[in-house]
Amino acid sequence: MKSIHTDKAPAAVGPYAQAIEAGGWVYTAGQVALKPDGSFLDGDIEVQTTQVFQNLDAVLHAAGVTFANVVKTTVFLSDFNDFARMNAIFEKAFAGHKPARSTVQVARLPKDAKVEIELVAYKG
Repeated sequence: MKSIHTDKAPAAVGPYAQAIEAGGWVYTAGQVALKPDGSFLDGDIEVQTTQVFQNLDAVLHAAGVTFANVVKTTVFLSDFNDFARMNAIFEKAFAGHKPARSTVQVARLPKDAKVEIELVAYKG
């Protein structure tokens, strides 16, 4: 196993890695709308989802993969009424690629974020 780290995404705020590569697979930690300097980007669902995808893009690139390698995503929303607006940003991030996905509403996210997303990518 290999721990993945980049300064272009926020550092882990606990005892975990930004991502782990194992057996040709890359598993990212969930990302919320933290900027790479660790400050929280408070804003609407579009603003937060955009920041989440910028963070995930940086982590994937540090692991040597892109969104085209993603096979599974999990999206956590604090309010399912934000689904359509989050989904529009999600669709742009994947640019035609359609990974498998689960989306759930949760009671609360770190920093009272509106969205958290984690990815699984195949490196091969």
